[in-house]
Amino acid sequence: MSHEELRDYDFDLPEDRIAQVPLEDRASSKLLHVDPATGRLEDLRFRDAISLLHPGDVLVVNDTRVSALRLFGAKTTGAQVEALLLRDFGHGRFTALVKPGRRLKTGYEIEFEAGLTASIVAELADGQREIQFHGGNIEDRLREVGSVPLPPYITTKLENPERYQTVYANEGGSVAAPTAGLHFTPEVLSQIQDKGVTIARVTLDVGLDTFRPIATEKVEEHHMHGEWCAVPPETADLIANAKGRIIAVGTTSVRTLESFAIGKRQLETGRKLTSIFIQPGYEFQIVDGMFTNFHMPRTTMLLMISAMAGKELIQTAYQHALRSEYRFLSFGDSMLIINSEPEPEK
Repeated sequence: MSHEELRDYDFDLPEDRIAQVPLEDRASSKLLHVDPATGRLEDLRFRDAISLLHPGDVLVVNDTRVSALRLFGAKTTGAQVEALLLRDFGHGRFTALVKPGRRLKTGYEIEFEAGLTASIVAELADGQREIQFHGGNIEDRLREVGSVPLPPYITTKLENPERYQTVYANEGGSVAAPTAGLHFTPEVLSQIQDKGVTIARVTLDVGLDTFRPIATEKVEEHHMHGEWCAVPPETADLIANAKGRIIAVGTTSVRTLESFAIGKRQLETGRKLTSIFIQPGYEFQIVDGMFTNFHMPRTTMLLMISAMAGKELIQTAYQHALRSEYRFLSFGDSMLIINSEPEPEK
């Protein structure tokens, strides 16, 4: 593994390049095709990606659903409180990230909107709390007053919360969407399948780490917090028997597939906690290409795509995207890293 310096993954991202709202038509976003074999960059629309996929390819999506909720309330003293509900244990009990965290100790009562009240029943690691809601119809009232927790760099209100879910989202458990998949529509997925491309599913519950930049200047010193992910047997079978390329949708799908790899195109199945950190020098066992959005500087996602396409080519692609007014981050445009022609079978 090479020793990477974080300054090599830094660039100036103007605020006006951070997309604040999704496009009305998901598939009308720009798509930058990056061809690692030739170094060629090609400006397309997302729908054009269909022409870059071939019969026999397998497209792997992360079917996680954003189930976290953000609530606002106050302590009995009147001080304002914000809670991000992370995991539902049933019967009104949740793990949550709360603000102001240090002041909210076990035993404190919080009054939320719509008459919801809760108690802090335990202090957990990483500043999290276990909270217990009181009263009846808790799930209904949470849906009424809770909002989807958008990334901190999105400051515009989202009118339709479903636009921060992929059209194939199924398994609840994430605090953030696997945003590379936000561009797909049912029509695009149908056209992809009509072309002879198989769609397979994995699940990775996106955690709070997705918003945390790398804090250490030497990349190898960065520690990835674990995220739960799963590969079903049918996905392992599809990949083992694939005639074409394995193309992952998003960094979360890549992390899942490579975490379960036990050989070239061989996957174990089940559920596990992964803290895999893919950076230049990594040898991919499963994935041949990927769809991805445009990322923040100094992030693990930027190192992963550099591992796939090469650091210099990604730097060139990002400079091109900035000059060409591509939209960045969660609601922004798309990139497809794939060789134009499949490698000949050995």
